[in-house]
Amino acid sequence: MAQKLEIADILVSSAVITAEQKERAVKMAATSKCSFSEAVVKLGFAKDDAIAIAISKQLGIPYASRENKVLKVERGQNLEKVINEAYAREHCVLPLFLDETVLAVAMTNPEDMVLVDNLRLLTGGLEIQPFVASRAQILKAIDEFYVSGGSIIEKTMASSQAGADDVQEVVEGAERVDLDQLAQGAQGAQVVSLVNAILKQAISERCSDIHLESYDERVMLRFRIDGVLYERMAPLKKDFLGVVSRLKILSRLDIAERRLPQDGTFAIKVQNRNIDLRVSICPTVYGEKVVLRILDKGAVELDINKIGLEPKQKADFLEGASSPHGLLFLTGPTGSGKTTTLYSVLNTIKTPEMNFMTIEDPVEIKMEGLNQVQVRSSIGLTFASALRSFLRQDPDVILVGEVRDQETAQTCLRAALTGHLVLSTLHTNDALSAVVRLIDLGIEPFLLSSSLAVTAAQRLVRKLCPHCKKPCRPDPKDAEMAVKGALLSPAPDPARVTFYEAKGCDKCARTGYLGRIAIYEVYRIVPEMREIIYKYGGDLGRLRESAQRSGMWNLRASGWRKVLDGITSIAEVLSVTIAE
Repeated sequence: MAQKLEIADILVSSAVITAEQKERAVKMAATSKCSFSEAVVKLGFAKDDAIAIAISKQLGIPYASRENKVLKVERGQNLEKVINEAYAREHCVLPLFLDETVLAVAMTNPEDMVLVDNLRLLTGGLEIQPFVASRAQILKAIDEFYVSGGSIIEKTMASSQAGADDVQEVVEGAERVDLDQLAQGAQGAQVVSLVNAILKQAISERCSDIHLESYDERVMLRFRIDGVLYERMAPLKKDFLGVVSRLKILSRLDIAERRLPQDGTFAIKVQNRNIDLRVSICPTVYGEKVVLRILDKGAVELDINKIGLEPKQKADFLEGASSPHGLLFLTGPTGSGKTTTLYSVLNTIKTPEMNFMTIEDPVEIKMEGLNQVQVRSSIGLTFASALRSFLRQDPDVILVGEVRDQETAQTCLRAALTGHLVLSTLHTNDALSAVVRLIDLGIEPFLLSSSLAVTAAQRLVRKLCPHCKKPCRPDPKDAEMAVKGALLSPAPDPARVTFYEAKGCDKCARTGYLGRIAIYEVYRIVPEMREIIYKYGGDLGRLRESAQRSGMWNLRASGWRKVLDGITSIAEVLSVTIAE
């Protein structure tokens, strides 16, 4: 307890927290058996980084972070053998570099002399030089340094080092590039193996996006897993151009063009799984940045019962989707799973007696029974032009990938008014803002009020790992907020609800989360809401009040229901949603 109070006094004297907040955090640390710093973060009094900076200033110990590039392990010193992964995770420490007999170690509490002495014994008498870092940043750095999946790339790079001296670096200047040398390098065994290793590792780690980018002195490789980017061992700087050229060749792009953005696709087969990759290349000041979106057809389950909709939300959604005509809009940011939801709906209502047509950019999910069209702006095939053609194809249901402009919005409206069901997406912050956006695009309120059937929004939250999630006692205010915010009737007793938090195990790569699930707000446009749209246009306040009277609820309420079901954590819902 003395060490906790010592950190507590530092934070109070640094004005990071108040004396009252200190007392609350001390009580929570005692009851929850966590550190004082963790209690401060969980209570929302301060962020991890602010705590670490305060400790650094008060004690005069260097601060390490990813931003100042100090929280970076020196490769090639076998530091993973000096401090093994299990010990690093248990005590939240990370070896940074070894200078003769001095080992630099990042830790959250450099005043913990017991830990420092144990590190000295563990490392065979090395002098320990502590650095202060936040717990979150240390754990993320541990994931990147000790990651077992990294061995695929690491082994590939190690096996290629024997012939590394024979590979010549291509000059970066556009005018001086030797295209023959570039093409030859892209087909070299070393580069081919390296690209294959990156793809295999990404797929094995359930990665949704691969980010490969070049900077002044190094190359960065990052995988987006469950919505969060994690850094992985990157190719060497001299191999970067070859790797990019290899990806361009696979995607049938121009390897000589490095000044303009390029987009392409290619497909691979891994463990009998057909996987499509969408490639986007964008020029930056240090070279080209590559992002690969992994579209694993086998990982997408188009079952409306399993995507996260609550029973009432599913009923409202399907009621709108089963109408013979009308507009159904789904909103949310890029990568929030809108396409998966819409295809789950189509998979539910699809019958041979109806004609389904879609226009998308790109077509990510291919489904039998749908006539799917890919946007090709270069030849004039846009959303609007395809929609005009669809209306002459005797459609029953039309799916438009995204409404981006006035022409597309008005064509969708005309299709809905002439007896077709139109499903589409918009980029707005919430579901009811779709009304404002459509009016802003030139749709008359009286036409919108008569055609709009359902507007919905969704976000993805990480699911707690079922193998390691552990029960916890959240702050009473947070527990009460979750129970009341779920809008259940009758509301459960917070004391009788079991809340869970992330822990971390081998199954979830020590993150505490495994997979994601969608949370929704689904607003079926009832007569009262139609009248509001007709009379007041985009009056969000009136629309929200009407939706609440009809028993509908927002994203955060859906998130709280997932918390009460033990699917996700309070912290995850708070990070993804906002309070109205």
